[in-house]
Amino acid sequence: MELTAQDVLNKFKELYPGEPLVVRSPGRINLIGEHTDYNDGFVMPAAIDRETVFAIAESVDGRSEIYSIKYNQTFSVDLRDPKPVSAPAWVNYLLGVLRQFVDKGYSVQPFRCVFGGNIPMGAGLSSSASVECGFAFALNVLNHHAIDKKDLIKIAQWSEHHFVGVKCGIMDQFASMMGSENHVILLDCRSLEYRYSPLELKDFTIVLCDSKVKHSLVDSEYNTRRNECEQGVAILKKYYPAVNSLRDVSENMVLEHKDELKGKVFDRCLYIVQEIARVQQASRDLENHDLQAFGKKMFETHEGLSKLYEVSCPELDFLVDEAKKFSGVLGARVMGGGFGGCTINLVKKDEVGSFLSAVRPAYAEKFGIALETYIVNIKDGTSVTSKSIEKINLL
Repeated sequence: MELTAQDVLNKFKELYPGEPLVVRSPGRINLIGEHTDYNDGFVMPAAIDRETVFAIAESVDGRSEIYSIKYNQTFSVDLRDPKPVSAPAWVNYLLGVLRQFVDKGYSVQPFRCVFGGNIPMGAGLSSSASVECGFAFALNVLNHHAIDKKDLIKIAQWSEHHFVGVKCGIMDQFASMMGSENHVILLDCRSLEYRYSPLELKDFTIVLCDSKVKHSLVDSEYNTRRNECEQGVAILKKYYPAVNSLRDVSENMVLEHKDELKGKVFDRCLYIVQEIARVQQASRDLENHDLQAFGKKMFETHEGLSKLYEVSCPELDFLVDEAKKFSGVLGARVMGGGFGGCTINLVKKDEVGSFLSAVRPAYAEKFGIALETYIVNIKDGTSVTSKSIEKINLL
């Protein structure tokens, strides 16, 4: 059974008095541009119809509490000095946001908060950014501040960095907060300049294939990749002083200094500079209404993520290889940090059934795992709502 905004509201009323503010904050997909965000590159995300919902109201007794529907746990909050905790782990996503409000001098009145959602955990749909952005947005509205959305995005990212321990780029939080229905965002992760482009899929739809695996050490490997990119920048900067990130590096520069980019550093840098260029080309493909060219670049991205950046896994590679067998699939690739989660597929609408009826049993036979699949639609970013969450189409 899908959790709706009404379910969250009902739980709040069961636990606390008063009529709460209700905020929805979506997960996101990223059509192309993976691991480029923390390298000052370009990405192309969109908010989707899977979301976290917050019901929040001022407290009548001066105490602050957060209740997680997923974990059926209540956590009492110290508004004066929020600090990370060893358990429960879920609360750190929220405590980091509170820490930033305190440090930046934004007053926070005692509150009661209930939250829950329908974003699959570990699927690469940025459930963590959804939680951080939704809570930051809710605190901003509840306390009558007028914090700019870009500042709320940075607060959410800070929480992930310092209270959760993942040095994520800005994309996930930006897409969750700034999404626009039926549009993708072309985001420059260096300047945070962005523009919306209509996503005209026409006869095609977006299908996510959830591998249902999340291999260990995902977060540590993510931080390792970031460090490897920084090592590459440090080496190249000796020869090109204007280089401050891989955004400033050309493919020729990487190839010219291959011998000095030791270990895996060369492969990591090569993938990133290729992907930054690929996103810009893919944006032009959408402007030219050329979905076929766009899909081809999705396959190229997966190849780079698998072979050069090494953040894929056998399950994800298998799903992409299966997708390549279908003429009705324009493109497919691993989406998100990697090591598990979803593949994103551009599939012709009238071939979705045959695609899934072939991929599901093949995946189950190969790995003994039941493949879960979703059609997703592009929705607005974080906002106040009084409506129930629309149900996602579970295939």
